[in-house]
Amino acid sequence: MRKRSFFQEDIYTVRIGKSGLSQGVINELDKALDVHGIVKVKILRSFRETAELDRHALAKKIAEKLGAQLVEIRGFSFVLKRAKKK
Repeated sequence: MRKRSFFQEDIYTVRIGKSGLSQGVINELDKALDVHGIVKVKILRSFRETAELDRHALAKKIAEKLGAQLVEIRGFSFVLKRAKKK
């Protein structure tokens, strides 16, 4: 039996670009997790060229900051999951 991949689903996506991991991006992810419960995050090339963290460390840092579960990392994208707020 194959593991279900979250990358094949149409889920809410947030992109981290040249402005980096700003408070605005954190707020957007927090709101998206409250509404959707699951969010895909894409790390764009413009951010990767200037970032000091590798993608795994960045994904773990964001998940910890938001109190979310890091579900999957694939390439330069990762999926976060958290219980929806009612």
